[in-house]
Amino acid sequence: MSIFGNIMSAIFKHSSAQAQPTAPGSGTTAGAKVPGGPAKPAGSADASGAKPAASPMSPQSQVDVEAVLSKLASQNKEKLDWRKSIVDLMKLLKLDSSLRARQELAKELHYSGNTKDSAAMNVWLHKQVMIKLAENGGKVPADLRH
Repeated sequence: MSIFGNIMSAIFKHSSAQAQPTAPGSGTTAGAKVPGGPAKPAGSADASGAKPAASPMSPQSQVDVEAVLSKLASQNKEKLDWRKSIVDLMKLLKLDSSLRARQELAKELHYSGNTKDSAAMNVWLHKQVMIKLAENGGKVPADLRH
């Protein structure tokens, strides 16, 4: 899996553990266990084997990225500035945050700058990760996408 895929998976996995409603008042949750059936992650195939369309999630089913990351940060003994630092964001998600891993992430996200200038690359990476999370079903506040 790609590094960005690992970031997205880690965040979305923690979201389903929080059991967020799929629609207001529906009483069901994304990734929740249905009585009499096994737990079924949001976006998984149904009994016919068909997967839901890969379109952006509706606002009601979006993963609240800020809430997930804030909760993880509150449970972490190390103080991590995930709101501004790609390194801290990756550490919070228990992912490799080495320069090599970040350079690979930059390659995945089509960074055109100098990957040896890690400060500039890191700022760009953080912004792009937040933008990509928003494009892939994450609810990301505007201040985290700047």
